[in-house]
Amino acid sequence: MDGRRRRCYVRTVATAVSELLQMRPAALDALFAESEPGTIPQGDSNGTAIIGPGTPAAAATAAIARGFVWKGKVFDPQSGELKNKLSPLGVKGIRAAVYTDASWLDGKEAIILDYSKTSNVARWIRDEIRLVGPGTYLGLVFWGHKRLIHFALEFPNTA
Repeated sequence: MDGRRRRCYVRTVATAVSELLQMRPAALDALFAESEPGTIPQGDSNGTAIIGPGTPAAAATAAIARGFVWKGKVFDPQSGELKNKLSPLGVKGIRAAVYTDASWLDGKEAIILDYSKTSNVARWIRDEIRLVGPGTYLGLVFWGHKRLIHFALEFPNTA
């Protein structure tokens, strides 16, 4: 690699969402690519939208999104589904099918959160997650095949 190209710093394992918010998009993609899917999670997670990662505004944007729009997901592996926690009250809605399949990012196995057959509102959305630390998953959001943002899920009772 010549000296003019910027190098991405990638940690082997990220253990805190605060670290993920500080990473640049290419570093988040690299971390996702080097991570294993882990097992399909179970129960209630705390979600963090990672918008503008690596910028001073990332943490504030995540806090606003969590306070007013999206708080996380609740997984039920027995049914193969999840529901999102929405609004300031954390109302459960927007259901997705959950399974493992090839990632659209790199073709390796990931946990897929598929809204195409479960939601009229979000039928063009597909999320993918992989385990990046104890009880912490890094996710990608796709609209069609276009990647939109990253997100994180923390399962506080898993660590």
